[in-house]
This record gives sequence, structure tokens and C-alpha cells, in this order.
Amino acid sequence: MKQKTVLIVSAIALVLAFVSGVLFYNAEKEKEANQLAETNRAFLIRMHSPTLGKADAPVVIVEFLDPACETCRVFYPMVKQMMAANPDKIRLVLRYAPFHTGSDKVVAVLETARRQGKFWVALEALLDNQSDWVRNHTANVDLAWKHLGGIGLDMEQMAFDMTSPEIASVIAQDVADAKALKVTKTPEFFVNGKPLPAFGFEELKALVDRALKDHRNP
Repeated sequence: MKQKTVLIVSAIALVLAFVSGVLFYNAEKEKEANQLAETNRAFLIRMHSPTLGKADAPVVIVEFLDPACETCRVFYPMVKQMMAANPDKIRLVLRYAPFHTGSDKVVAVLETARRQGKFWVALEALLDNQSDWVRNHTANVDLAWKHLGGIGLDMEQMAFDMTSPEIASVIAQDVADAKALKVTKTPEFFVNGKPLPAFGFEELKALVDRALKDHRNP
């Protein structure tokens, strides 16, 4: 009987130790995420970054995007649906990470469209037709142009603006910030400065939901 009691007490002690270890680990991970968020903040948003949503939205999603990235194309409408489900609560900030060959030229095209107030419609046109201008993970800017002809852009002005040193500077800054944040693939997301604990839309949604909850219950 005494031996049985000792075994039960030992088992309870092991369970308590395990639970304590899990709680400590989670607390350390949360602390690490918060510290990383503060470190990241300086590199996440620049004045030139395209944004969608209210400027004072409590939740800010920063996405490093490559327009030639197939996963970016898949995630984009899901992120917009998440924003629509939480009106005025989420702001999306896009940063460029043109990792695919030739993608930097397509990013330059997007920047010229932004100068004409057509960034988001141009981005969606390119993503919708991505399979036409991306072949074997290589972006062909010449094939991308034709998908922008029907959205009211001044194409001649865009061709001229593509050579602008200001646009080259924007792309260089985003690439430098991506490197500083150790972004190596796209899409890469940060929610209120915090990186995803693991890649996936459910992980992104969970982080956004938690940020929304924290806003409602400060």
C-alpha cells in the first residue's frame, strides 16, 4: 500500500513538473516574441510601404511579398477575407521581397502603378494572371505588362517611371529590411511586430485573432 502511494505521488509530481515546464516554455516563447517584436519594429514599416485598411487599425499585418510567388497569390485573397470579417480592425502593409528571378522588374511595375493610384488593382491583376507571366519560377515582365492594359493606367508613363532611381531605392530598402529581419521566403508575415511561430494560414489567423482579443481586453 505504501509503495502504491509512493508511485501515485511520484506520478503526480511528474505531471506537475511537466505542466510547469510547458507553462515556463510558453512564457519564455511569449517573452522572446515580444522582444523580437520590439527589435523588428524599425525594419517593418517604411513611409513608402503600400497599405490597405485604416491607419489606426489595432492590428497591423506586415507581409513580405513576391508578386511571382505562387503561395503569395494563394494567401492574398484569404488575408483580404480576414480583413473583411474584421472591418476597420486590420491594416495590411506590403513590403517587397523579390526573390524570384526577374521579379524585381515586376515590383518596379507595381511601383509605377502606385504612382498613378492603381497599386492594389494592378497587384490583383498580376496575381490573377500569375501563371501567364511566371514560368519555371522566373518572372517575365514583358508578359506581365499586357495584364495591366485594361485598368486605366498610363502605360507610356509607367515605362518611363520604371527607370526612376526612387523606385530602385524603394526596392533596395525593402530587400535590406527583409535581410535584417531574416526573411528568406515569401510570403512572410508579422502581426503587430511578431513573426509567425510557424508558417501557415491557420497560424497567421491565430496570431491575428489573439491580437484582436488583446485589443478588446487590454
